[in-house]
This record gives sequence, C-alpha cells and structure tokens, in this order.
Amino acid sequence: MTTNATFEFCTVERAGRTLVVTMNRPDRMNALHPPANAELDRVFDDFAADPELWVAILTGAGPRAFSAGNDLRWQAEGNAVTVPANGFAGLTSRWNLDKPVIAAVNGVAMGGGFEIALACDIILAADNASFALPEPKVGLAALAGGLHRLPRSIGVKRAMGMILTGRVVPAAEAKALGFVHDVVPADELMTAAKALAAQICELSPMSIRASKQVVQRSLDIASLREAFDGQMDHPAVKALWKSDDVREGPLAFAQKRKPEWKGR
Repeated sequence: MTTNATFEFCTVERAGRTLVVTMNRPDRMNALHPPANAELDRVFDDFAADPELWVAILTGAGPRAFSAGNDLRWQAEGNAVTVPANGFAGLTSRWNLDKPVIAAVNGVAMGGGFEIALACDIILAADNASFALPEPKVGLAALAGGLHRLPRSIGVKRAMGMILTGRVVPAAEAKALGFVHDVVPADELMTAAKALAAQICELSPMSIRASKQVVQRSLDIASLREAFDGQMDHPAVKALWKSDDVREGPLAFAQKRKPEWKGR
C-alpha cells in the first residue's frame, strides 16, 4: 500500500504504523454504494496483509457525516445493490481481522454507517455525532450486523429501545449507553483518534491481536469455562507464544528499557 493514496470514493493516509481511511462521498453524506464498498474492501484487504501496519482509523469526509449507510438514492435509481463478502465498507462481515480498527465518527452514523462503526473495535465520537438504526422507517432492517452487535454492546433492552423506534442517539448519550469510548470536540476528533492509535502501537501488536481474537471468539461461546479452556487454541494466541515479541517484552522489562516490538 502506498504512503498516501486517493481512490475514487475514499482516501488512504499511512502514518507510521497507522492507516487512516476516509470514506469520501460527502455529497451523499458518505453513504456507500457498490463501487465504494468494493474499494474499501480492497483497502482493508491490504491493511490486513501489511505487516508494517498495526492499527487503522476509519472516518468520513466533511463535517456532516461519518456515513449515512447504504446509498438509498443509488438503489432508488434502479441500480443493483451488491455488497462484498466482507460487508459494508469491507468490514461488517470481515470476521478474521485481528488488527484493531478505530471508528472516528465525525457526524451522522446512520443505518449501515452505524453498523460500520459497530464493526470497529473502538468508537470515538465528535460531540456533534449521532447514531441510529432507522432502517424500519424505509421498510428495511439493519442486517449488516447492527441487530447483533448493538445488543452485545449495550444489552438487549437498551438496544431494543433504539432498534424498535429508529430513534437518533446523540454522542453524549451514546457514551452513557456504552457503545462510544469517548466524546471529544469535533475539531479534536482526528487528533484524539491518532493519539489512541499511537497508544495502541506502544504495545506488542502480537499481544493486541491475540487479545482481540480471544475477546471476539469468546463472545460466540456461552460457557465461560469453555471460552477460557479454548483460548490457547486460537491462532493469534499460538502466534503470540511463538513470536519475538513474547521474548522481547520480559527482556525489555528486565533491562529497564522501552521494548522494540517486531510484530512477529
């Protein structure tokens, strides 16, 4: 992946170990149509495969919207609606990405846009951000993961209060509900997101990937004992124990120096 690249419907900026991806259809409030989804799918394929990239930040172009979700105007114009195997923005059905992704929600995150944010690991919100799953208002349903991820994030009853009304939740309430990590002034959002990414990059990427994989896979297991007993079999955990990082961490601690992570 090049250092900085501009595609037709997104921009990509590489800053050290962090990749900043911006959905770039501000005239449509960054709503996504099949060409945009396909482009983002390729971007996250490249991110997953690049050993030099450890964290991604996803945001939207312009001051109004993170993403308004599926481009209903495109659909209403008679165009076919197709989604990559990895889902909206190449993320909502991407089940094997162990690297962390931060959603920097800079405005409206509606429908599929909210589902994209929920598919990320951490949501940072500008103080003017808002969230909703309003699909029933247009005869649809949030079938790109929102109906599954939101209840797992905030509990069934509170999620149902959003899902069954389609109501818009402002950033402060989103933080109180628990699906937003933090709320910052809009003009400080990307600074805060990059600072969070830098904080993650201070840690062993092997440890981060193992931790994310254990959390994600344990959510599919009802029994705590079964989840605990099975964690050593997860690929990212096995990779951690075979890595240079698992030796470097204790050595750096003993030598009272900053660890030099290899990510392998």
